[in-house]
Amino acid sequence: MTDFTHFNQEGRAKMVDVSDKPETVRTAIAHSSIIVNKEIYEKITSNKMKKGDVLAVAQVAGVMACKKTWEIIPMCHPIPLTGVDISFSWVMDQEEYTLLITASAKTKGNTGVEMEALTAASVCALTVYDMCKAVDKGMIIGRTYLVEKTGGKNGDFKRDTK
Repeated sequence: MTDFTHFNQEGRAKMVDVSDKPETVRTAIAHSSIIVNKEIYEKITSNKMKKGDVLAVAQVAGVMACKKTWEIIPMCHPIPLTGVDISFSWVMDQEEYTLLITASAKTKGNTGVEMEALTAASVCALTVYDMCKAVDKGMIIGRTYLVEKTGGKNGDFKRDTK
């Protein structure tokens, strides 16, 4: 692990200069999740939530968040995204219904897209919460983490799932 690069000589935060880094194709995949009760699960899967199609809205929110990451994370660079995708899957265990969220981002540039994928996954979970909170405020947003990334001088990363 290298030293932190987001501090200047005075120890104050700065945006890292990436102008000398090579332009490469860079990808990132992030996961998040939200645990809901049976009623919310049934309303989402039957598209009967009063606010509308929860997963469609969450998907658009995730894409929008990915595109605006640089506006909400102070030291992120505005980057030209070449692709963003969001997918959802359900895991059911007794009375626990977990919506798994996978967000992927891609660019061809000189800085990575990890923060964009993480932001997209997080905002998807937050959007599901927002759209369903009238039914139950007890939902639990789960761990959000980087699954893998490719490209850049530090090379590829893939989370060990063991």
